[in-house]
Amino acid sequence: MKNTVIHGDCIEVMKDIPDKSIDMVLTSPPYDNLRTYNGSLDWGEHIWKPVIQELFRVIKDGGVVVWVVGDATIKGSETGTSFKQALYFKEIGFNLHDTMIYEKSTSLPCKGAKRYYQIFEYMFVLSKGYVNSFNEITTKSTRIGFLDKTGHRKTDGSGFSDYSGRRNETRRLFNVWRYAVGLGGTTNDKIAFQHPAIFPEKLAEDHILSWSNEGDTILDPFAGSGTVGKMAKQLNRNYILIEKEPEYIDIIKKRLA
Repeated sequence: MKNTVIHGDCIEVMKDIPDKSIDMVLTSPPYDNLRTYNGSLDWGEHIWKPVIQELFRVIKDGGVVVWVVGDATIKGSETGTSFKQALYFKEIGFNLHDTMIYEKSTSLPCKGAKRYYQIFEYMFVLSKGYVNSFNEITTKSTRIGFLDKTGHRKTDGSGFSDYSGRRNETRRLFNVWRYAVGLGGTTNDKIAFQHPAIFPEKLAEDHILSWSNEGDTILDPFAGSGTVGKMAKQLNRNYILIEKEPEYIDIIKKRLA
């Protein structure tokens, strides 16, 4: 089943995936019906709960699920569905390993709304037990005095109990990741924009590098335009892509080619 694009309902398709056979899941499910996806979207707890249950079954011990999601605003109130999903992951046995933020370089204005512009989405990193693979991405350290050990204040709030005095030239990334969006930012593949909701290739690349190794198998049950598969292929990982809409299957295959 490796390196395949499968047309079908992900809940049904995943039933054919063996237990504990997936190293990593990277996906972005529908957001509170914010997109109709050719008018055929049926989305709610009756869908995402069984999906999460299947993900728990198919992922290996120590494997990671990266769940990129946002919330709709209805009658002036955010739905909070993203939090419900994260808590359900925990309820069935996942660890909430990290709550990360995907910050966009720009946002659509929300005229008339008494709120600030929405410019981010959540990237919940869920693990099945202790994380097996973590390949940290680093960046040049610009802070003067950034230490080579993490400083922790003492229990009374005074001083640092782990202070070495040395400085590193690089540091581990923070958990807010900012990406350019639009053509040239999200991707240079114009065909990808035939899908109504795509996330940046660099986002997929960074997560795949962080939580998997070459030869691992990456699953995306909501494949969309196929970004996860494209980046997995480029990074020498295997992929399994599941997509319900036949129109998007054509987009995925062209991108992979």
